[in-house]
Amino acid sequence: MTYNFESLKKKVVNAEEWLKKELSTVRTGRATPVLLDSITVEAYGSRMPIRDIAAIGIDDARTLRITPFDLSQTKTIEKAIALQNLGVSTSVDEKGLRVHFPELTSERREILKKLIGEKLEETRITLRGERDQTWAAIQKMERDGKMGEDEKFRAKEEMQKIIDGTNKKLDLLAEKKEQEISS
Repeated sequence: MTYNFESLKKKVVNAEEWLKKELSTVRTGRATPVLLDSITVEAYGSRMPIRDIAAIGIDDARTLRITPFDLSQTKTIEKAIALQNLGVSTSVDEKGLRVHFPELTSERREILKKLIGEKLEETRITLRGERDQTWAAIQKMERDGKMGEDEKFRAKEEMQKIIDGTNKKLDLLAEKKEQEISS
């Protein structure tokens, strides 16, 4: 009986998606609406993401335009952005507000690269845990007589191929993000 790797593959994809999401929130030199996705605003008696109470657009390479559906929410949105400490400045006008992204300093770039490395390592730790759980399950199958020793080692090789392939993808994601920050 061969080992079914569907569970491992699903968890690997989840880890990859998590890293993509985390890296998308790391600010590069360009303004992107994704950077505001994690910010919630106290509106209408509950906490809501900015995108649920306002339209977010790009004015230029370093400026986002936030147009609240209800203009009375402008100050609340401005306060929520300020509390997030993203290193951006805001200005309010009659249409809503603008979020200005300053030029990245070399010191800030290094901090962001370090953050990317931390996120990458966190994902790798998750993968190692999944690999260990899968290996334990394979060994248990062999001990229970559901798999021969040769099959066990074939399954181990297959498992390692999945993990190695995913690690290469994760490295490419992190490398691409570092290049965005450097440019």
